[in-house]
Amino acid sequence: MPLPRTRGKALRQRLAELRGPDVPAKALDARALAALAANPGCRRRAILDGAGVNKAAVASALGSPSVFGQSQFAFTRGNAFEAKVKADGGAELLRLVHEKLDRRAEPPADAQVPDLSAPGPEGRAARTALALREATAAAGNWTLLDHPMLALDVAGSPAFLEPDAVVVHPDGSWTVVEIKSFPMLDGSADPAKVGAAARQAAVYVLALEEVAARLDPAPEVRHRILLVCPKDFSNLPTASAVDVRKQRAVTGRQLARLTRIEDIADTLPEGTCFSPELPAEELTSAVESVPATYAPECLSACELAFHCRDRSRAAGAVTSLGRSVRAELGGLTTVEEVLSAAREETGDPEDPAVMALRRAARLRAEALQNCGPQVPADATTGGTGC
Repeated sequence: MPLPRTRGKALRQRLAELRGPDVPAKALDARALAALAANPGCRRRAILDGAGVNKAAVASALGSPSVFGQSQFAFTRGNAFEAKVKADGGAELLRLVHEKLDRRAEPPADAQVPDLSAPGPEGRAARTALALREATAAAGNWTLLDHPMLALDVAGSPAFLEPDAVVVHPDGSWTVVEIKSFPMLDGSADPAKVGAAARQAAVYVLALEEVAARLDPAPEVRHRILLVCPKDFSNLPTASAVDVRKQRAVTGRQLARLTRIEDIADTLPEGTCFSPELPAEELTSAVESVPATYAPECLSACELAFHCRDRSRAAGAVTSLGRSVRAELGGLTTVEEVLSAAREETGDPEDPAVMALRRAARLRAEALQNCGPQVPADATTGGTGC
């Protein structure tokens, strides 16, 4: 539900203040949204992404630079492959869509490729919505939308997303196309990379569904997307249909759980700013004013992960050991609490987590007692063994 004009303007002004004077907003893309949806309890990431803060620059200013991201070589190779796939008006791309997703339709010939250029992301999103409506009304034709712009409401703040392509089928249904530069060997690709692409495509599907809901009748947004990759070790394109219904459901549910950006902004101290140009102490204080929910999975998804990990370890938080461990420990939130409960110094004896810890401690003590003669300390760990 979009914000009223006055509230929306006030929120945009507040978010601009959080970025810092004259600092341009960093666009929130589908990859970042998928990562945000995977950790909806992290208010820190929600407000920084919502405000368009460059988290990589902030991490470097805090002394904990991120080390992940696409190399320039991979970026160039990906652009070259995408251009090859879309050459000749997207003939090869549409052939793959027809072959993998819609064999019953007439083969694509003389497909429409509308011009989607317009000033600003809002203008491009409006132009995309118009092109989708026109293509859907022109039943019987194939239409390829090259880098359309979609808008998705995320915690009360609009995010503008740009999929590689969207295809409108002759029956009026819509398909998201993801073009990746990782290879498909013998018809299959790296499952981790396919999973990441599916989560990213699920965000586009959600955004397309918002556009479709405004049309009457609403066209079908297909939940099987087309993933296009290089074939084996060549530069020839091949494709696979990927069902993203599960990823779409999970992502939609997690995005709905996000605290509204304006609610988080209202809790921040007056004058809070996340500009990387601030002195390190001031920037650290601003970042720490927003609670984070760190987990080891953040290391592959968030630029601030190393900073948050250091803080989590310093606080002895069990979340630094992983979400599965955190879930098993119930109300025990720090390592010290866990050890104290295991030593029977604190904790409710009827708590299942406390009971399990104490039983594990007793079993360990018995194992060490019955271990037999001691051997010299391990040179690598400094401990003793049996």
